[in-house]
Amino acid sequence: MGAAYFYHLTDSPLEVTLPMLVGKARGAGWRVLVRSSDEALLKRLDDMLWQGPEDQFVPHGLAGGPHDADQPVLLGNVVSDGFACVMSVAGAEVTPDEVNAVERTCILFDGHNGDALQHARGQWKALTDAGCSAQYWAQEGGRWTKKAEKQAATTRLVTCSAPYT
Repeated sequence: MGAAYFYHLTDSPLEVTLPMLVGKARGAGWRVLVRSSDEALLKRLDDMLWQGPEDQFVPHGLAGGPHDADQPVLLGNVVSDGFACVMSVAGAEVTPDEVNAVERTCILFDGHNGDALQHARGQWKALTDAGCSAQYWAQEGGRWTKKAEKQAATTRLVTCSAPYT
C-alpha cells in the first residue's frame, strides 16, 4: 500500500525540487509519472529536464509519443497504470485508489500561492479521509522537515505547526 507525500515548496521552486525527487524515485528503481493538466508547464519541465547538467540527465518523454510505455519518466496527464511513483504538480488530481496502487504519490505545491495551498489542503483531507497514509513535508532553511504524518489508522504530528491535520 502506497502513501501520499505532500511537498510544500517555499525555498526551492518546482524546477529544482522535481528533478531531485525524480532522481530519488529513479534511484529506488521506480518508473515515474509526472502528472499535470497544464500542457505549457509539462513542456517547460520537459525542456528543463533536457537542458539540465549532463551528470543529472533524466531520461524521460512527454506523453503522447510512440514510446510512452518505454519511458522511465513520463510527463503527462495520463492514468497511473504501470508506474510505481506518481508526482502531481500544479494541482493535478490523484485518487485514493491510485495512492494505494503505487509505491509513492508525491504532491508538490507552491507554498506562496494561496490557491495551491488550499487545493493541497483539500487533497490531504480527501486522501486521508479515504484511508490513505500521508506525510506533509515543508522546507525550512533549505532543508525538508516532516511536519505531519497520518497513517491509515492513526495520526501522529511531528510538530504543532502542521497545517494539514
